[in-house]
Amino acid sequence: MPSSPLTSRVRAPEFPAGMDWMNTDRPLSLAGLRGKVVLLDFWTFCCINCMHVLPDLAYLEEKYPDSLTVIGVHSAKFSNEGESVQIQKAIERYAIRHPVINDREFDVWNAYGAHAWPTFALIDPEGYLVGMTSGEGKRAVLDQAIDSLVTHHRSKGTLSPFLPPPPPSPDRSSLLRFPAKIDISGKKVLVSDSGNHRLLLLDWEEHSPEKAALREVIGQGTPGSADGSFDQAQFRDPQGIRFCPDDPDIAIVADTGNHLLRRVDFRRRSVTTIAGTGVQGWAIFEPVPAMSAVLNSPWDILFHRDGMLYVAQAGPHQIIRLDPERQEIFPVAGSAREDLVDGTGDQASLAQPSGLTSDGTRIYFVDSETSSVRVLHPGVSPRQSRVETLVGRGLFEFGNRDGSFQEARLQHPLGILWDDGLLLVADTYNHRIRALDPDARVVLSLTEGKGLDEPSDIKKGSGAYLITNTNAHEIAVLLSTSEGPVLGKVDIST
Repeated sequence: MPSSPLTSRVRAPEFPAGMDWMNTDRPLSLAGLRGKVVLLDFWTFCCINCMHVLPDLAYLEEKYPDSLTVIGVHSAKFSNEGESVQIQKAIERYAIRHPVINDREFDVWNAYGAHAWPTFALIDPEGYLVGMTSGEGKRAVLDQAIDSLVTHHRSKGTLSPFLPPPPPSPDRSSLLRFPAKIDISGKKVLVSDSGNHRLLLLDWEEHSPEKAALREVIGQGTPGSADGSFDQAQFRDPQGIRFCPDDPDIAIVADTGNHLLRRVDFRRRSVTTIAGTGVQGWAIFEPVPAMSAVLNSPWDILFHRDGMLYVAQAGPHQIIRLDPERQEIFPVAGSAREDLVDGTGDQASLAQPSGLTSDGTRIYFVDSETSSVRVLHPGVSPRQSRVETLVGRGLFEFGNRDGSFQEARLQHPLGILWDDGLLLVADTYNHRIRALDPDARVVLSLTEGKGLDEPSDIKKGSGAYLITNTNAHEIAVLLSTSEGPVLGKVDIST
């Protein structure tokens, strides 16, 4: 922001007519918002940095309820994100309360000269552009600039108490709301019910794979970070979950929105924090005690046969590991630079790693922002670890194509499973499950994009595969038949 935000006299470009507006009952215009401070948030819903600034926007909206209007300008990176129906689902998933415009053709983005996600543009009550800034960690500078504008224009008499129409209430009729990750241990299925900020434990009969029964609800269902009993505990947008391989009455959770790792004890019906401070940090480059580690959006976790718990940190584009015996966290791979660069763990660049699996030795992961499938050969240190790419070409190379590893294209995959020599991938923004054969180096679609809506994870039971069908608020089941894979839905009785 400029050092003196009150002197700018550059007229802010108006919104083009005919664009899709969401979270409001009518289109808005800057002319109609005279008398209000307007903050534009240029975002795209895949972007972890865009997710990280949402609490800042909510804070500002609550602090300046009568004088500030926040408008999200959704300028999509991926083709799936350009669809208004998918943007609306992201609005509901992230609990966004302000109006959002679908800037599908980047008209508003170009008019303002935005160059990164997220970018903020601040407009004064007389319709003039005050300044722009990009990236995370801007709450303080935005707060100061907004406070100065409110004070100045209140004394000038150019501030008015116009309130935009409230957003519609979300539909909460289904048991699940944006389920993210899933794990299976015998007849037990654990689901991160991320939109409800809780976990669900299900009893699943594998001989009737389209049926399950609700056994336990873990968490209050309201966002927070409290430890305690199942009724007292709180989570915030939990993602990755794993049953402990040597004790299925224990599970570990990547409590993504709280930047914590949590331990769930089903015998004691309790939740405890095992890593993190609850404060968002950056990358980890040196060993650190687990409870002092400042984590950054841990998205998935994996128990490896080396005894370590591996963690995909989406925020700093890094994979780390927790040594359960020493209660320390160590870096493994990721330079903290968002990119697709292979090499040793300290030099390799990742891009929002979001899913982990293993063949027993190697760790395979999906890098969602480069739409890639990659393999990590873990060593005792980052320099002795190695990352290589199987499928994927770069940050802006994506698509929907089967074929050789060189030819195939994915779109923002979030889940991956090692399955008897194959890698099954939840190709999230293509709404399908794909199979990768590391030996033949080919990619084939197992589902054809019908029946799935942004699937985020896939796990295998003895009789079927379970898929978190995230935007459909359900668990899907993939059955192998003589006629090929058949997709169905799991009916959960309560």
